[in-house]
Amino acid sequence: MENIIHIENGDRATPTFSKEEMFSRLTKLRAHMAASGIDAVLFTSYHCINYYSDFLYCSFGRPYGLVVTATRSVTISANIDGGQPWRRSFGENVVYTDWQRDNFFRALQGELINPAILGIEFDHINIDNKTKLEAAFPNAGLVDISAACMGLRMIKSLEEIALITGGAHTADIGGAACVEAIAEGAPEHEIALHATNAMVREIAHSYPHSEIMNTWTWFQSGINTDGAHNPVTTRKVQKGDILSLNCFPMIAGYYTALERTLFFGSASDRHLKLWEINCKVHRRGLELILPGARCCDIANELNEIYKEHDLLQYRTFGYGHSFGVLSHYYGREAGLELREDIETVLEPNMVVSMEPMIMLPEGMEGAGGYREHDILVVGEDGAENITKFPFGPEHNIIQ
Repeated sequence: MENIIHIENGDRATPTFSKEEMFSRLTKLRAHMAASGIDAVLFTSYHCINYYSDFLYCSFGRPYGLVVTATRSVTISANIDGGQPWRRSFGENVVYTDWQRDNFFRALQGELINPAILGIEFDHINIDNKTKLEAAFPNAGLVDISAACMGLRMIKSLEEIALITGGAHTADIGGAACVEAIAEGAPEHEIALHATNAMVREIAHSYPHSEIMNTWTWFQSGINTDGAHNPVTTRKVQKGDILSLNCFPMIAGYYTALERTLFFGSASDRHLKLWEINCKVHRRGLELILPGARCCDIANELNEIYKEHDLLQYRTFGYGHSFGVLSHYYGREAGLELREDIETVLEPNMVVSMEPMIMLPEGMEGAGGYREHDILVVGEDGAENITKFPFGPEHNIIQ
């Protein structure tokens, strides 16, 4: 049985982005490689492989790769996937089989011919695979490519911004469906399913050539609102519950998000007060997202509002992050987060969220998690908010 094969089955899929867009990404990468003396790059992460090839792999315990040289780009995929990686990949594709252990590295040896300097993702490759890579290429020096590529991905193209904007619109549709399903006694999972179905159908309608996968909703109620990433449960919604609406459409590996605080039926005076304070932080945060602003300065100014109300100790995470090739299980442009320790300056064509959250534990008056979430595209003179779903008590006390 062969270790390395090619499966060019069927016709190429309609790509997410134009050839010009994909060539532009690879050209910028190759310029960095030339300037840094890097002969070839091996990507292993979901986000970088997707960004440079339009192929989003399903690992299931197997390694995947994308080799980029000065003249070629080749995805390395597992035999179990058949011809799907070839159909989706921008560039070439090589398939490794399971007939012999570590055929992935044999496939790499066939595509990487004696590189002196090989760029890899230090923030993704594990120790075991790094050891195997060193054994496969004993004369190659391994250097990190992840930080440089993160910087390249931070500035979005017009095609990316169009896709992200479409995703934000899809999230708004999911939010409306979520509200539609809220009723006394309705379990969280049923409300979430209704929202997810609405988003999947919108993606299928607006992006008929995309792969339909990974769109999801976290709808949380009561105590389950205390964590931003708490999974859906079977808890049933009751009158007076604090609720968290979290809709996440995924289109071609690009995640977008809508998050809103809601109440069912009514909210106590203390709940309303806390909610209004968090909305005040959110509104100010939206105003602060401008070209030239530093991430840390935005975070520090918003901290002062919470301090005024003795709530800073209840803040649970940073105020926002970059959007693009992103999901709950891969990819995060950590250099573009609205946190006190990030000094990155916002530039035109960056896409960031504003998402303040506070959480008061059970037993305290006004207990629960409060968060709002909008996505903004930074422009030359300001920023455009592409999230249209309303927020605040005047809109989101659901009867």
